[in-house]
Amino acid sequence: MQNVLKAIEPELLEEIKSIKRYWKDNSIDTINGGFIGRRDFENKMIQNADKGIILNTRILWSFSAMYQYLKDPELLPLMDRAFNYLHTYFRDSVNGGVYWMLNTHGNVIDSKKQIYAQAFTIYALSEYYKVTKSSLAKDWAIEIFHLIERKALDSKNNGYLEAFNQNWTVIDDMRLSDKDLNSSKTMNTHLHILEAYTNLYQIYPVSEVKDALSNLIDLFLEKFLTQDSHFILFFDNEWHIQSSLISYGHDIEAIWLLKEAAITLKDRLRIKKSSEIAVHVTEAFINKAYIPAKGIINENDPIKKLVDNDRHWWPQIEAMVGLFYMYKQTEDPKFGHIIHDIWNYIQENIIDKENGEWHFRVNNEGVPYTNEDKLGTWKCPYHNSRGLLKLLSDNLLKQ
Repeated sequence: MQNVLKAIEPELLEEIKSIKRYWKDNSIDTINGGFIGRRDFENKMIQNADKGIILNTRILWSFSAMYQYLKDPELLPLMDRAFNYLHTYFRDSVNGGVYWMLNTHGNVIDSKKQIYAQAFTIYALSEYYKVTKSSLAKDWAIEIFHLIERKALDSKNNGYLEAFNQNWTVIDDMRLSDKDLNSSKTMNTHLHILEAYTNLYQIYPVSEVKDALSNLIDLFLEKFLTQDSHFILFFDNEWHIQSSLISYGHDIEAIWLLKEAAITLKDRLRIKKSSEIAVHVTEAFINKAYIPAKGIINENDPIKKLVDNDRHWWPQIEAMVGLFYMYKQTEDPKFGHIIHDIWNYIQENIIDKENGEWHFRVNNEGVPYTNEDKLGTWKCPYHNSRGLLKLLSDNLLKQ
């Protein structure tokens, strides 16, 4: 198979090093411990910003994953710092799981148990274990896995409920963010449970994790996937659809995470099924979300006839990874051409050459939104570092 990434491999490698430098130099909280909560568009640190679990778990995952590829010793104390802060401040030692939000001093200000956050903690701890072989990290990941299975799995209707109060009782507002619907079950949370369980199975290959991961793959194929090759985002308890919104980034991210999960399980039937649906989802994605020389648009609601043409940073890199998986599956050169085109768009419009890291989003003309953070609750080193590392490591394996 032709190495379609060879020409851009040096650029990808330099960019992952640049992301590592940015987070090493700009994220450490030297006053209160751990990592700061926010930097604005111009990279100015916002004093006394709150600290979210998603940012902190993604920092731990990213530093751990970067180390496995770069072997940069500067990453080791950063990984340990991230793990220790999570374990000391975010862990609920009474009820289990992790809190949603702390203030700048590490005091709990939002104690809800968002399952999305529990999943990201498993994901990060599993990656940290791959480097350190820390039994504390592995045992904690396993503990949270059992919590999710006991507390969040819907034994009647299948699937995972979205959120709970601190003591795992029913919560009225399950929303992950202000832009989400207050739905009992969401594609986004299921996708990242799938991702977390895939990573956990790599360090803890037991039947319980295998069965849960197999069930998640089947849910995506049987519940979330539509006839027109998109993934439904919001459901109620009984799997009634609650939204017609299409998230293109989640579509293309799902196809490669599903295939990676099936490959991790060494499940031939599910590999075959995930490969088959990937063809159709990718074709729909290219036809509706990809604009040559202008990247990937964000969302579309065909019923409401509303299109979000902004280019968020994360769907661009997710598209590169998903299309690379499709190139390896089909050897169709068109996927290679689109990967290169999106990478050029990222370099010209998304990477912030003045302040470092990537812009959160730009408009249809490539102009960045100055009200978006460079570092924050949802602006983390995860999507871009994961995508670059995936492209580099898979690329090198094929040489």
